[in-house]
Amino acid sequence: MQLDILTPEKRIFSGEADAVSFPGTAGAFQVLNHHAPLISSLKEGKVKVRTKKEEKLFTIKSGFVEVLKNKVTVLVEGVEEVS
Repeated sequence: MQLDILTPEKRIFSGEADAVSFPGTAGAFQVLNHHAPLISSLKEGKVKVRTKKEEKLFTIKSGFVEVLKNKVTVLVEGVEEVS
């Protein structure tokens, strides 16, 4: 699935992902390929992105995620990539 992680200032990540885990305001959840359409608010926490080659971890402040037609768009206020 195509994943884009965006802030008001810039694009943080754009590429293919196999799975993404989110800190939803109603609880943590994971999105896999061909997930049903979804819109959710996000709370402060970690977003874990799994690709075929690696795992990336991002710390976010808050935001929203939209899943539609195998495309995941994440809009966040603040984000840092964890090494």
